[in-house]
Amino acid sequence: MNIFDILLYQPLFNLLIFLYEYFPGRDFGVAVILLTVLIRLLLYPLMAESLRVQKITTLIQPKMKEIQEKYKNDKETQASLIMQLWKEHKINPFASFMFLLVQIPILWALYRVFWDGFKDGSLSKLYGFMVNPGTINPMFLGSIDLSGAYPAFAVAAAILQFIQVKMMMVKPVNDGKLRSQSEQFAAMMQTQALYVFPVVTALIFWGLPSALGLYWVVSTLFTIGQQYVILRSK
Repeated sequence: MNIFDILLYQPLFNLLIFLYEYFPGRDFGVAVILLTVLIRLLLYPLMAESLRVQKITTLIQPKMKEIQEKYKNDKETQASLIMQLWKEHKINPFASFMFLLVQIPILWALYRVFWDGFKDGSLSKLYGFMVNPGTINPMFLGSIDLSGAYPAFAVAAAILQFIQVKMMMVKPVNDGKLRSQSEQFAAMMQTQALYVFPVVTALIFWGLPSALGLYWVVSTLFTIGQQYVILRSK
């Protein structure tokens, strides 16, 4: 067993089986939802910091544009003043990147959990102190087989992804001046992200085990709630 399995795959698999075994009803979908909530709570500090940075960056956008206009021919001074502005507002430009970076191995581990978890022999990955349920019933609410594809979750994930990206879009500063090429490029990237990301999300989850789609739907709902609270706060 490699280090990835020991640190991520096996703990997540065991936690999922624990929730499935001991939560009333033994509904695998409910276990997936509970696991998702626990993961999001664990990642909450990183998520909150990422949103805080994005919010403050939006608020100081006029000041940043003023610096860029005033020192457009002096890139060194421009960069120094922007760094000073970030430091003044306690902005870590890598906060959002770190949050995304941490999610990648977790998502891959969950893919393994939901893809391999229904195969024969998967329960051999349980810790010695865990109760072996014998078999896993992959049904959610008695009607949705989470071991197979369920396109409705892929569509729901795409819609929620659209809402999430829409909430985070930065409105350009409208001061009557023509926008620079970098600003035009940023606006174009935002628009593409708004429509491309949801489509890509739907395509990814369309043929995967629907347990992973359920995880993404619940996770995105959790993120939208966090964004609403943090972005609305003063």
